[in-house]
Amino acid sequence: MACGPRCGESEAVSGRLPIERTAEGDVRVWLSGGERALIREAFAHLHERLQGDLDDPALERLFPLAYENAPEDEAEYRRLTHHELLASRMEALRMVEKTLDEATIDQAQAGVWLGAMNDLRLVLGTELDVTEDALGLPLDRADPKARELALYTYLSWLQELLVEAVSP
Repeated sequence: MACGPRCGESEAVSGRLPIERTAEGDVRVWLSGGERALIREAFAHLHERLQGDLDDPALERLFPLAYENAPEDEAEYRRLTHHELLASRMEALRMVEKTLDEATIDQAQAGVWLGAMNDLRLVLGTELDVTEDALGLPLDRADPKARELALYTYLSWLQELLVEAVSP
């Protein structure tokens, strides 16, 4: 999942924020075709990961332990809930894909976008070993992870704008 040459820079129309609340309470999405393609690629990558090895350490934060010190209880919990949690995440990814090209999404769709974006950021942040301390540092273009770190930063910014757009 590579970030394009302008990753982290919004190409939003006429200086507007790429995500804003409308007067009617919906969410206006001012993303360029390139930004939508980047986001689509990132969500497709997460979709593939969720269809693969669910013991992947990068997915651990999506399915945290409920009973860390009780392996039998944890196994039962996973047996009862894992399929539903996975199906819910996959459905959210499908809904984002379905609505990604829309100019406006409603509050419910925006909530699903938030959840899916959070899942994507958790996986990407785990893969990149992102820490709170590293978030404020400038990107080093020589870093082999620079594009993915820029994508993480961009998604974090979009998530923040989505939160503001759905907040009363």
